[in-house]
Amino acid sequence: MGLRENLLEDLKDAMRAKDKVRLETLRFFNAQIKKFEIDSRPKEITEEDVISILKKQVKQRKDSIAQFKEAQRDDLVQNEQAQMDILETYLPEQMSDDQVKTVIESVLKETGATSMKDMGKVMKPILDKLAGKADNGLVSKLVRSMLS
Repeated sequence: MGLRENLLEDLKDAMRAKDKVRLETLRFFNAQIKKFEIDSRPKEITEEDVISILKKQVKQRKDSIAQFKEAQRDDLVQNEQAQMDILETYLPEQMSDDQVKTVIESVLKETGATSMKDMGKVMKPILDKLAGKADNGLVSKLVRSMLS
């Protein structure tokens, strides 16, 4: 069963359980998937597309939490945190820093990259191999440190 099917099943379960926060979060996420599907027609939506949308939603929640904390709006922080926690359960398991470094080192060897000039050349293959299993900001930071 794919991520999208799991989402729809969990959406039904949230309706039955009358879990307002979970229901609201999953409905919004499902709406974002449908919007992407309509915008990318006639291309069929893939699992990677759904993960990309999910990561974008989690990032938006993190940004909102930071802004609400700055404005001292604890009520809104708690709501966004609850939504983010729900969405994060659908993300693939994240790799450790050591596992990410191993992938980066293998790609650097394959491409022969040695300096910061090669960063653009190595980022795409690295991100393709990691495919949502690591934060892109962390990957970028590790690649920079390894190339400098």
